[in-house]
Amino acid sequence: MAIQRKHTMFHSTILDAGPDTVWSVVRDAMQVVRIVSGNAVKDVGWAEGGALERVPSRYDFTLVFCDGLVQQEVAGRSEVERCSTYRAVAPTTGVDGYVATMRVRPITNDPGRSYFEWSRELTIADDADPAIVEGIIAMMEKQTDSMRDHFAASKG
Repeated sequence: MAIQRKHTMFHSTILDAGPDTVWSVVRDAMQVVRIVSGNAVKDVGWAEGGALERVPSRYDFTLVFCDGLVQQEVAGRSEVERCSTYRAVAPTTGVDGYVATMRVRPITNDPGRSYFEWSRELTIADDADPAIVEGIIAMMEKQTDSMRDHFAASKG
């Protein structure tokens, strides 16, 4: 895969839970990181006074496969629109910049399910190790499926 300086991703799926249930998870960055990254991350936690109810709010975690520290913050959240935006606060493992938004929407004729979308833009460093960046992108490619599987499992 040829790595471009700007890498944009958009994923969406249907989740087997109502929008309020999904939003209660999606609004919490700690839960999202644990669900979508599982054993690929360690030391997940709020940093510099960050907390669930505080925006902006900083959190950190470490990528196990390369021991890279990821420093991000919840940059915005709308409880009404059920969307959360977060961004990288420091470059890490070849990624100079990162902004993402997750949104939960109701499905009009199926209140027990939700439409989930996740858009992301990465700015890749000129001197990035292609193998590490490809690993990060490959991990991100599967994360929406992890959200889908989480809610499917919790329903059964």
